[in-house]
Amino acid sequence: MKDILIITSYYPPETGAASNRIFHLANGLKKHNFNVSVITPLPNYPTGAIFTGYKGKFKHITTEKGINIFRLWIYASNSKNKLLRLFAMLSYSFSLIWVFTWNKIPKTVIIQSPPLIVAYTAVFFLRSKQRKLILNVSDLWPIAGLELGALKKNFSYKILERIERFNYKNADLILGQSEEIITHVKSFFPKKNTFLYRNYPDFKPLEIIHKIKSKKKLTIVYAGLLGVAQGIYKLLQHLDYTNIEFHIYGNGAEQYKIISFVKNNPNLPVFYHGEITREELHSALLQYDVTVIPLLNRIYGSVPSKIFEYARLGLPIIYFGGGEGESIIKANALGWIATAGNYNDLNKVIAKIKPFEMDIELKQKIKETALKNFDFNTQLSNLIEKI
Repeated sequence: MKDILIITSYYPPETGAASNRIFHLANGLKKHNFNVSVITPLPNYPTGAIFTGYKGKFKHITTEKGINIFRLWIYASNSKNKLLRLFAMLSYSFSLIWVFTWNKIPKTVIIQSPPLIVAYTAVFFLRSKQRKLILNVSDLWPIAGLELGALKKNFSYKILERIERFNYKNADLILGQSEEIITHVKSFFPKKNTFLYRNYPDFKPLEIIHKIKSKKKLTIVYAGLLGVAQGIYKLLQHLDYTNIEFHIYGNGAEQYKIISFVKNNPNLPVFYHGEITREELHSALLQYDVTVIPLLNRIYGSVPSKIFEYARLGLPIIYFGGGEGESIIKANALGWIATAGNYNDLNKVIAKIKPFEMDIELKQKIKETALKNFDFNTQLSNLIEKI
């Protein structure tokens, strides 16, 4: 049985794409007879506060589903203050250094990036000929930070670029969640060993049930992080509500803005349902006609994992984010494309979709496409050949 360590900043009971991605990877490797250990901070995302049951602890060690989980101290914060957020990342990095100093580390290590500085800490201290470092790149920082407006091209940005390239250079294998990420890495290191590792989910999809619609309005749902990048608050302000209902699940930085909007606009068909478990969410999503996947700005290298998860449920998608995600939607006939950032175009696309068109045959076709083209286990088996 081969030992393997995964270093990540996100893991259940935290929710979200990053947490789910690493959980499925760890669980999949365990099923393939790897002895899997995970190092992660004490759970705090996305609230920026340590979860109940973990507060006041320097570390928390458990074995969950046969996976050894080492949760380390972190100064938890989701403050908009850049210095506080930097200190939060550095605090986890200090905890990692403490572990590296006093514990035996397996010869194969998977390192999640971003956060860029956390990945740098792991790569810097673990690089050696005796270890194989696998860098799992899910977003391109610092480019993504620049496109989101979180970073500016200054001296600090240049330092982050140097850190990014150091990580790529010293990794033995780089996993990229998009073709754009792979292309970006190859632009610096053409001979670097890379592997396209999409954020495919690993769950048994529920049966699609045909429901007779009693309403003439199209029911649209958004479920996920209510962050600045997703732009749900701005979306609420620009939607044409004439023939739609809009339902929202999740939490994040814009949560209270959204709650306030719903409260202050009682005549609009907008409904906020809070955050529920992933299993509950999958059941809830089946009652809606379509889902919308927006990004406030097109982010190079980013492909929302919701595409693969909701397609697996058979839920048609309105994609409003640009980039590589558009190509995936089109190539697999998963739904409709609206021009990124153009709310008039989004409303025109929505207006063309009729509720009676959302029949069980369409949803079943999308589900079958996802099961065939976005298979987690096939992808994992191909990855294991490279580990």
